[in-house]
Amino acid sequence: MTNNNAALDLVFHALSDKTRRAVIKQLSNGPITVSELAAPFGMALPSFMQHLKVLERCGLIRSTKIGRTRTCELEPSTLAPAEDWLVGQRALWTERLDRLDTYLVKLQEEENGKGSSQTKA
Repeated sequence: MTNNNAALDLVFHALSDKTRRAVIKQLSNGPITVSELAAPFGMALPSFMQHLKVLERCGLIRSTKIGRTRTCELEPSTLAPAEDWLVGQRALWTERLDRLDTYLVKLQEEENGKGSSQTKA
């Protein structure tokens, strides 16, 4: 379980940066070279490569080198544990908020019941 948590932490860490999220978005259209990936960001290539290393380390992307050209590709299955965690959190909080709503409605009904009995007396 700890290994799964560590992997999930790496994915969320990678996704916490807007540049890396933009790279993931670009790669969702298919494989692309590093130079094409880096072009819209206006940063030095070594700095951009650090972002790619973070994405590769957690398994969100894979890169291959043919000659002098490095191409990156998305590994969407790596997002599945993060998606499962988010779905679980949503279900948990939906249930909690539903229970809170039920409790607040009950309180409101009790308050309205007391108020109407006091005005009748």
